[in-house]
Amino acid sequence: MKPNVIAIIQGRMSSSRLPGKILAEIAGQPMLQRVFMRTSRSASVSQTIFATTTDSSDDPVAEYCEFSGIPFTRGSLYDVLDRYYQTAKSAKADVIVRITADCPAIDPELIDHAVNALLENDYDFVCNRLPPPYSRTYPIGLDIEASAFKALQAAWKNAKEPHQREHVMPYIYEGVKLITDNRQLQTGLSPRGFKVALLHHTTDFGDYRWTVDTPEDLEFMREVYKHFDGRDDFTWKEVLDLVHDRPELMKINANVQHKTLKDIDERAVGN
Repeated sequence: MKPNVIAIIQGRMSSSRLPGKILAEIAGQPMLQRVFMRTSRSASVSQTIFATTTDSSDDPVAEYCEFSGIPFTRGSLYDVLDRYYQTAKSAKADVIVRITADCPAIDPELIDHAVNALLENDYDFVCNRLPPPYSRTYPIGLDIEASAFKALQAAWKNAKEPHQREHVMPYIYEGVKLITDNRQLQTGLSPRGFKVALLHHTTDFGDYRWTVDTPEDLEFMREVYKHFDGRDDFTWKEVLDLVHDRPELMKINANVQHKTLKDIDERAVGN
């Protein structure tokens, strides 16, 4: 029987850096719609679900999803791990793919790559980026994390630290010691016993920024979609060709500082 692979896109209106960004328009459609459509094209994904919050500020998100036929759930504002777990449990997921709603260049083939690696090798967790000391080789904004349900469940039961609850998966991979199996794969066992794999691209594009956290990021992504005449079926390598042909585009958001794993929403403290 084919595993039930559920892609869960997290998003809320009360983003600390760019409030309302997930409903910001990109070439005529809200960003969350762009991310949903691109994620849904993954051949390995059984269903894509948008996971927002029960906070009243996210009522417009729920209304848009309902109007547009996007499957959605609502959960904790700050305990994003619980939001994921409850969504995955209700969907009877075997595998969960974590996507964030601020990544409108997410690539379905990269999702398939991560999911297939997890299923074919019986890993607990596969991703294409980890925090230091490990380096990333895919552009920021193509971030994919695939987890077996049992690993997510273990994290949900045992994770206590604020960053573990807000960033969903750290409990699974923290402290892992990876070895390089080949140029495109590092694997290892985490201190908590999870089998972890990190996927790499042969060429390092890890400092390219294709996520949307600031007005400059949004301007950059609007220019990308404008180039493709509002289509959302372009590949990440087509975006790569675009920014290499037009390097001035990357200057738009070149000064934006990327958030780290230890950055948590201070509004969550005490909640």
